Amino acid sequence: MHEKGRRGICIILLYLLCMNANELNIDDTISKKKKMFPIGEELWKYLTEYSRDITIPITYQDLRHFNGSVAVRDKKGKDTLWESALYPDSEVQHIHDGLKTIYAILKTGGDVSVHTHLVVERIDYCTFGNSNPFRIKIVNNLNDNYDYFYVKQGDASRVYGLELEHILSPSRINYFTFQNTLVEEHIAGIPGDQFMLNYLHNSEFNKVRIAKEFVKFNERCFVRLLGDMRSYNYVFDITPDFEEVQFRLRAIDFDQQSYEGKRTIYLPQFFKENLPLVQLTLDLLTPATIRQYQKEERTLIARRSLSSAYRLNQLVEVMSKDTISLPNKVTQLGEELAKFYDHAAFLTCQSMGELLRCSLNLIEQEIQRKK
Repeated sequence: MHEKGRRGICIILLYLLCMNANELNIDDTISKKKKMFPIGEELWKYLTEYSRDITIPITYQDLRHFNGSVAVRDKKGKDTLWESALYPDSEVQHIHDGLKTIYAILKTGGDVSVHTHLVVERIDYCTFGNSNPFRIKIVNNLNDNYDYFYVKQGDASRVYGLELEHILSPSRINYFTFQNTLVEEHIAGIPGDQFMLNYLHNSEFNKVRIAKEFVKFNERCFVRLLGDMRSYNYVFDITPDFEEVQFRLRAIDFDQQSYEGKRTIYLPQFFKENLPLVQLTLDLLTPATIRQYQKEERTLIARRSLSSAYRLNQLVEVMSKDTISLPNKVTQLGEELAKFYDHAAFLTCQSMGELLRCSLNLIEQEIQRKK
């Protein structure tokens, strides 16, 4: 990152610590209902080439034909904003069989013979957010173990977000598409808001490691232009190590991939919901340490980018020609990134894909200069 950009993020972090929590709310600048963009012909070709386009027996629209629902509440009786969908008796068997086939495709490449003991326990519908997804709970009758997967509306923004996560993040993503339906596996972890409420002050956790991972997550989102990472849009993946617990933050919502025009929307540190993590970072890390972790993450992203150069270039080329945002938002983001990085190339970009290409080019140039 340019020195100006590194100084900028440290200054932003210090500035946030002095702000009232209410002032951190940038919800007014985020589109309340993001426009959905269809998956275009070139993106379909890309998805087909990388085995992401698979025929399935049940689509998102099929699941919308429920004739009733019951609110799903958590263990404390609080409304989760999910509803358990109820279907006519004449359709239940067909829907459940189709969903088990989809699960088999997701987990075993379509071999249903190993899933004869599985049952669909619940089909939940989310009334909150842009995508209104269905969450399918699959239960193993032999041992009561369960798993989830999601059926959502196909949206180009979300597909680009999933692919970029698969290529550029430390984790792989298992998903596929069919017509206007998107199927995603469940990403396990503790939702960020619950982690901050119930686990952040756990005396057995090394808080420095939590702060470090927040800095790195912040950087990943900014480089690949993934927006709206409020605390309920990512999870903490906790892994016991031989000495201490390791943490990784993983995005679980990709609706706001390269859509908004305001630069700060792509920085999780700007959301008031993440203030406890911002405060923790400032309490425990020096500006020099923050810059170190930023450099480390940018180097890792650059190496992933170079190791998957052909696939990533294909994706960004398709994305550069695609429309996944509004012209005024592209212009605004280009101007703000050009100012932040002191890099005029952002001003010539005509699409979100071109802005992403510029962002990735910067980190690739950095690693090349170090050789």
